[in-house]
Amino acid sequence: MAQVQYFGTGRRKNSTARVILTPGTGKIELNGKDISEYLPYDYLQTIIKQPLVATSTEGSYDIRANIHGGGYAGQAGAVRHGIARALLTVDPDFRAPLKEEGYLTRDSRMKERYKPGRKKARKSPQFSKR
Repeated sequence: MAQVQYFGTGRRKNSTARVILTPGTGKIELNGKDISEYLPYDYLQTIIKQPLVATSTEGSYDIRANIHGGGYAGQAGAVRHGIARALLTVDPDFRAPLKEEGYLTRDSRMKERYKPGRKKARKSPQFSKR
């Protein structure tokens, strides 16, 4: 019999994560590497585990994620979003705790675009009256 898999897609900034949850022992694999090997910072690892802690399912699912785009923080946020969406397919009753913590909402904040005549998105050349 084939093993059950749950899928979720998460996005944050310029990062996209395709997450696969399978019943298991709690192993987390990002782009083929272990979580501690892929993400060197502890606080980013805790961000990824937040939906599991909120639903009391930590250690009961193995997580595999393919991530592309962005940096460490954006990728961690994308994986968190993907895990939360995948947990919804596991059990629709998880919606309340995940929604309460805000893990189902896609963080829409993006880098502001550069504007013509400016040095950066908002930085202007020095103003001189004369």
